[in-house]
Amino acid sequence: MATPRRAKRFLTAEQKYDLWVRMLSGQITQGDAAAEAGVDRTVITRIRAVARDGAIAALQASKPGKAKVSRAETTRTVELEAEVARLQKTVIEQAVELAVLRGKSGWG
Repeated sequence: MATPRRAKRFLTAEQKYDLWVRMLSGQITQGDAAAEAGVDRTVITRIRAVARDGAIAALQASKPGKAKVSRAETTRTVELEAEVARLQKTVIEQAVELAVLRGKSGWG
């Protein structure tokens, strides 16, 4: 007769992180972590691998200096700058027209 399987136990991200930090700092062994969490040791092994891979990916993405601007943001910035220049030109043209319509007496 086979032993009945335990119901799957799902750990929250915080629980997984807590276990990982405690294993990393040597406060708890992998076997103790599995027993405490009520999961198989392979789950703990997977948590360690995922945490390591995630940390490495985050550190690789972390570059010193200014954050890079995406191409879409750059395109939008160029479009907005062109719109500002167009509006400035329009305001100047309207100011000149208004001055001409009022005549020189409006200036002084």
